[in-house]
Amino acid sequence: MPRLERFEFYICSGIYFRKQIYLPSKEDIQHTFRDFKDDQVISYVDYFQEEPYSLCHIYLYPGQLKYYYTVTNNFPGVLFTCVRKISLYDERPFEHEFFLRIAQSFPILKILSLKNSKPQNNKLYRESKNDNQDFSIIKYPYLTNLTLYFAHDDYIEEFLVDTKVCLPDNAVHLNIDYEQLNRVTHNFTRDITRINCAKLGSLCLNGRRLPNYAKDYFPMYKYRLLSMLM
Repeated sequence: MPRLERFEFYICSGIYFRKQIYLPSKEDIQHTFRDFKDDQVISYVDYFQEEPYSLCHIYLYPGQLKYYYTVTNNFPGVLFTCVRKISLYDERPFEHEFFLRIAQSFPILKILSLKNSKPQNNKLYRESKNDNQDFSIIKYPYLTNLTLYFAHDDYIEEFLVDTKVCLPDNAVHLNIDYEQLNRVTHNFTRDITRINCAKLGSLCLNGRRLPNYAKDYFPMYKYRLLSMLM
């Protein structure tokens, strides 16, 4: 291909390694691209012990990607100016600083799903100090769809507590189990989740409906429901 000027790729490869003895490292993977002299090939590999499963990401020119699946704590924090859809997964906790990196690396993010059953570690430390002054409030200005069906309550708090995340007004559709939402909002009475819940444009509660007494907690949701009936 003598006229080829640039070769762009994104490879996401997974394998179960239950009986595999040798597990390649990031350095092993990088070495296979040693002939890419003028380009920066970025790679990292995750080994999940509970599955057991390994996942390897390899990409060139990250600015051209439109989506990024299975972002973990090992994510290197590269800037992706075109990615609009991501999924987050790990067997280790996601701390607040991780979500700050996500917001910085994906500035036009629109669709986000999260799967992580492990509670945050630093949350307990911050609560013991009763100090949120070191927190940077994270902004996702273009977010329109958020899925938290398989998320620990700590991550639901991460997105709904207004001292942690600032959601855009009347823009986000939230997919979540009713029991989770009820629990995190303290039966729709909790003040620190009220502001972000009031900004939600719509909800999918896995087949459940909001009770009438909770609809004032989601005024934008109530407006959309009424407008659909008119």
